[in-house]
Amino acid sequence: MYRPVRGNGIRLLIPIIIIFPAMSMLTNLPVDLPMWALGAALGVGVVFSIPLIWTTNYEVREDQQIYAKKNWGFVVAFIGIVIIRVVLRQELSGMAPEELGALVMVTAVGYIVPWRIVSFLKFRRVAGTQRMQA
Repeated sequence: MYRPVRGNGIRLLIPIIIIFPAMSMLTNLPVDLPMWALGAALGVGVVFSIPLIWTTNYEVREDQQIYAKKNWGFVVAFIGIVIIRVVLRQELSGMAPEELGALVMVTAVGYIVPWRIVSFLKFRRVAGTQRMQA
């Protein structure tokens, strides 16, 4: 919110690039989860991404730079997601640590990937309208 997004917005996609090598480590773990559990974790992540997507927007300020809009709804949504993740992790604490870690990682991928892709597209839309006005 306080620093402009530089360049063409590719930096918004860096968390996606970072998270996929971590996901590849899951293939080496002795995890025996049913596909429905992984699908449910992914679905929960996608549901978590919806408030983040709604509350992430960009604007052109006086210095003609593009900034993330200030939005307290985003802060509330993010804190809510963290709280829900902690509660779910406590509820599932009886699972093997590898399985719990796999579910947490799949959930994180489920909300980081859609949120960052849509944020990138929103940024590019604002950057495109800024070029058209110039």
